[in-house]
Amino acid sequence: MISRSYTNLLDLASGNFPVMGRERERKRLPRAMTVPGNIAELDDENDYSVSSDNPSSLTQDRIIIVANQLPVKAKRRSDDKGWSFSWNEESLLLQLKDGFPDDMEVLYVGSLRVEVDPDEQDEVSQILLDKFKCVAAFLPSDILEKFYDEFCKKHLWPLFHYMLPFSKEYGGRFNRSTWEAYVAANKIFSQRVIEVLNPEDDYVWIHDYHLMVLPTFLRRRFNRLRMGFFLHSPFPSSEIYRTLPVREEILKALLNADIIGFHTFDYARHFLSCCSRMLGLNYQSKRGYIGLEYYGRTISIKIMPVGVHMGQIQSVLRQGEVQCKVKELQKQFDGKTILLGVDDMDIFKGINLKLLAMEQMLRQHPSWKRRAVLIQIINPARGKAIETDELMSEIKGTCDRINRELGEPGYMPIVLVDRSISTCEKIAYYSNAECLIVTAVRDGMNLTPYEYTACRQGVPGLETTSASKSMIVVSEFIGCSPSLSGAIRVNPWNAEATGEAMHEAIYLSDDEKHLRHEKHYRFISSHDVAYWSKSFLQDMERTCAEHFRRRCWGIGLGFGFRVVALDPNFRKLSIDAIVAAYSRSKSRAILLDYDGTVMPQLSIDKTPSREVISILNTLCQDSKNTVFIVSGRGRDSLSNWFSPCQKLGIAAEHGYFLRWPQQEDWETCGQSADFGWKHIAEPVMKLYTESTDGSSIETKESALVWQYRDADPGFGYSQAKEMLDHLESVLANEPVSVKSGQFIVEVKPQGVSKGLVAEKIFTSMDAKSERADFVLCIGDDRSDEDMFESINNAMAQGLLSASTSVFACTVGQKPSKAKYYLDDTSEVISMLDSLADATYESSSGDECDSPLSTKFASAVNI
Repeated sequence: MISRSYTNLLDLASGNFPVMGRERERKRLPRAMTVPGNIAELDDENDYSVSSDNPSSLTQDRIIIVANQLPVKAKRRSDDKGWSFSWNEESLLLQLKDGFPDDMEVLYVGSLRVEVDPDEQDEVSQILLDKFKCVAAFLPSDILEKFYDEFCKKHLWPLFHYMLPFSKEYGGRFNRSTWEAYVAANKIFSQRVIEVLNPEDDYVWIHDYHLMVLPTFLRRRFNRLRMGFFLHSPFPSSEIYRTLPVREEILKALLNADIIGFHTFDYARHFLSCCSRMLGLNYQSKRGYIGLEYYGRTISIKIMPVGVHMGQIQSVLRQGEVQCKVKELQKQFDGKTILLGVDDMDIFKGINLKLLAMEQMLRQHPSWKRRAVLIQIINPARGKAIETDELMSEIKGTCDRINRELGEPGYMPIVLVDRSISTCEKIAYYSNAECLIVTAVRDGMNLTPYEYTACRQGVPGLETTSASKSMIVVSEFIGCSPSLSGAIRVNPWNAEATGEAMHEAIYLSDDEKHLRHEKHYRFISSHDVAYWSKSFLQDMERTCAEHFRRRCWGIGLGFGFRVVALDPNFRKLSIDAIVAAYSRSKSRAILLDYDGTVMPQLSIDKTPSREVISILNTLCQDSKNTVFIVSGRGRDSLSNWFSPCQKLGIAAEHGYFLRWPQQEDWETCGQSADFGWKHIAEPVMKLYTESTDGSSIETKESALVWQYRDADPGFGYSQAKEMLDHLESVLANEPVSVKSGQFIVEVKPQGVSKGLVAEKIFTSMDAKSERADFVLCIGDDRSDEDMFESINNAMAQGLLSASTSVFACTVGQKPSKAKYYLDDTSEVISMLDSLADATYESSSGDECDSPLSTKFASAVNI
């Protein structure tokens, strides 16, 4: 087996590892596979990650939809011998197929709503696969209860709806056994997916908060799997989400997907804020797409509300049963203006707030007594939600009180329908309602307003009472609110304002109601469920287009697992290879960044160690070497730190000041020595420093740097973007450039960069007929990329020959113009030490030059 301490990731990714034992054979569903499908525990010794490079057995694209429940209805046969199954036509998972290409195969993986005896599970699985292309995931009863009823419904669901677990009644304290059940359930789902997966051809689309750690299970097996995730619930603000003890595990698991979808920008913004504050990740918007960089992979953030299935609604509207029910309701509520509420039994739906708002409307506008009726339909709760019994008791008590105080014989202002109703009956209510009221205090999307609008539009050729007009009073705290621009948005906690909005909605003229209805209908009909799924699939294809052109390998254990995806030519710098090239060469250029390269970025004391000084002295004493420290730091600090290294070249402040080896004078490389622009830039920076706690200004001779490393990440990043625009505006006519970096905004003279330093060094060596045949350039941040690019330009200009051994190396595994990487500063120093040893060995036989070894003399000279 592979040891967990195996660290040569490139060998691992290339398949150069010990032969693994065969996995235990197990019964699988009849589907072709290209990679073994038995997944072990997340931290088992059997865990390993390989690139799925085997040729595919399919030529047709296929998508696997994974959700907690299958879009299938199941019930026992009347003779109690087996099961009968049928499609659940109302399931969103079934409806989204309309957005896929006609030739795309769709396979579903999920659980059933019923409990199936273990003896029947194999037979049920085969029937579902053969007749419905569904793969059933059967969860043991002990896991199911803790996974769904406890962790999902009593912890995640309240938390994602902004309810903190302050007491047992509100979710209770975090119970790790329920989290373990959640992980175990996700693992069972992953096993079912892997059994039928063709990783080279299939897309996998995972749905909702029940399966948020599933992407890690799948990504561990298939590095290049094309995988998306869509969250159908809200995502809370970082202040709420951070209270979750397993917050980082879930975030990292979601980041193993290629695209993550949300209904609204608010939910996406909260997710991105959590990634920034907890994982240190920043996002960028590129040509309209939001991308999150994560170990060389770009995770797309998709923002699009789901829609309804217009065809299904119109089909139901045409049924005779609906027309009969519509006429029945017209007769029952003849002469009444119907306001309608349709909600699940849930503490977040704000049903009681709606009843109180209706009471306020009737008290503020008594003319609506005996004329206006609120029909409130309450669907049964989904799962064992918290406080449903107490909530229903409260709702019924409020309803009885209002009807008793404001009702009279033959008139009840509130009609409560607390039972499950059929789709036909619900659509009949929609068709008769003059106004829909949605007062949820927090809801992911809520498609009720969409369904209501489609029903009020009616069907051509059939009589309708709606005359294509409708009104919607909607809470501002639900996902569909931003897309309903013609609705009256309310804060449901304000009963008086909500009651006034209800009055306004039914009081408006028919022409106004018609215009608002048309505005909603145009959007809803053009952004239906097929449009949503088609758009998501297209974005998943775009995001995954580079999968098979990137070099990928997996690193990390448990939920710390992630895939590193880099350019195929990007590889770890081999010490043996660079030492061999170093020993063969006759003229060498060595360019080293300082912070983050030979000095750890987080180190407080920035003084170079004795080891670094010794190594640099050894390298500098070789007459074949031209060695430079190229840093953004000031020349005074660098001169003081490297005073023992008299043969070391130094480029300070990104090359504005340059001191050649064995010289004491500094050369100015900027185009202008006029720093009058500082009097313009510094007041702007001070303004932002005063308003951004944790930020500061660093004044250099040639530049000004505003850094916000110790500020709040989100606020600092926002302030940096604003400052960048501000400085670019006020300095537009000055000979300076304004650039942002890692936690900094810098203003410096134009024509100053580390790339120009590299070009100047290569030009100088070429002029002295010492053209470099070995180049080593190491850096860790954005400014060092200029040096890497300059090396390519130097080869194109003839300053370096095509045979030059070039080792452009970045610190850390990340996208870069360099072709090599080293993991950290310790590896950089170890590599430089190897070069110093090679220098010592090549000169150790020449005792005429020095009575002491070069390396020892360097150490003594500190």
